[in-house]
Amino acid sequence: MNKINENWLERNTFHHADFWDLIKLVEEKEKKGLKISLCIPTLNEEKTIGKEVLILRSELMERYPLIDEFAVIDSGSKDKTLEVAKNYGADVYLASDILPEVGDKRGKGENLWKAIHQLKGDIICYVDADISNIHPRFVYGLVAPLIHRDEISYVKAFYDRPLNYSSGLRPSGGGRVTEILIRPLFSLFFPELSHIIQPLSGEYAARREVLEKIPFPIGYGVETSHLLDLYAMHGLETFAQTDLDRRVHRNQTTNALGKMSFGILQTFFNRLHAQGKLDRMPDLETFYRRFEVEEGKYHQLAQEVIEEERPPMIEVEGYRNRMASS
Repeated sequence: MNKINENWLERNTFHHADFWDLIKLVEEKEKKGLKISLCIPTLNEEKTIGKEVLILRSELMERYPLIDEFAVIDSGSKDKTLEVAKNYGADVYLASDILPEVGDKRGKGENLWKAIHQLKGDIICYVDADISNIHPRFVYGLVAPLIHRDEISYVKAFYDRPLNYSSGLRPSGGGRVTEILIRPLFSLFFPELSHIIQPLSGEYAARREVLEKIPFPIGYGVETSHLLDLYAMHGLETFAQTDLDRRVHRNQTTNALGKMSFGILQTFFNRLHAQGKLDRMPDLETFYRRFEVEEGKYHQLAQEVIEEERPPMIEVEGYRNRMASS
């Protein structure tokens, strides 16, 4: 590891305890005239969303006014996610109701992208909805580097990720796609990005001015694309990362992780081609194929996974009109 990367790790890697004094953090935010929006993207999260909204709103809006806006943006839940979130004090929106003129697509990335239009903050913090051990550090640990350091524009979370099984917690594990897929790819093609400890973490905060300028895959590739695009535009110095200690959440099956990896690879190879790292780009297959055993026989299943992308929000007329009138 070269000296530049060592310096980056020392300067731009934090622990949430570095920002324990929320009174001073709020004072610094207000001194700089910053507004901060919190977004939780959801789909059928009624079991965990109430606790998240209650804790984050009571601690970071009522007790310490760090967050100016708290929204849940939903993909069309069939359970009571929106009702629960609203009852606990969050602003709730259906993604399909935001920018209706551009249509509606199903995926987490769609919710994240539309949050840029719907929310008003200079900084937008994204937190997943399935965190069992939610704590205010999942927000203040991410927005604090943006408040204190103007040259930083995008902050990723990292943490210990116990695997949450019905029989209890295993003390290690998690981040399987990162270790098996993303870290080898970054090491081969973008070695500086391998210093980001958990590139696929669902918790991060960023400045509006960078979010509005990058495209958003609507599916599995959104976190990877953010890192690749911002790295190409601004280099490693635009990033920081914060240790949030421990995150307990619902883990996906191996089959689901295979589908996720397939979608991420589509995004990754498209970026390699766009950045000139691949001379020739073949037409990528869109069907993910795997095997299942039924009655003692292997059967191949094929499921289509298409990583569609939304354009940079700044290119959307409705967004430009809203920003011009605000």
